[in-house]
Amino acid sequence: MAIKFDKIEDGHYQLDVCGYVCPHPQMYTKKALQKLAEGDQLTLVFDNPSSGESILAMCESEGNDVYERSEEDGTAVWQIRKG
Repeated sequence: MAIKFDKIEDGHYQLDVCGYVCPHPQMYTKKALQKLAEGDQLTLVFDNPSSGESILAMCESEGNDVYERSEEDGTAVWQIRKG
């Protein structure tokens, strides 16, 4: 179980925090977003359902846009644009 933060292409990054429980997914998401430039995209992959609400609230309070959310087999994949 290791956090994976990868650059997919210019302006697009992916953070995988599967296997972690609250508050770790939110903390790692916050740290990853701090590294991004405004307008950059983060694909967030997580499997702790209770983390979703806190991550969404954090994004809204910081001006980041969660513009797409999907879930398959208990794993959530969110697209976040840094505001």
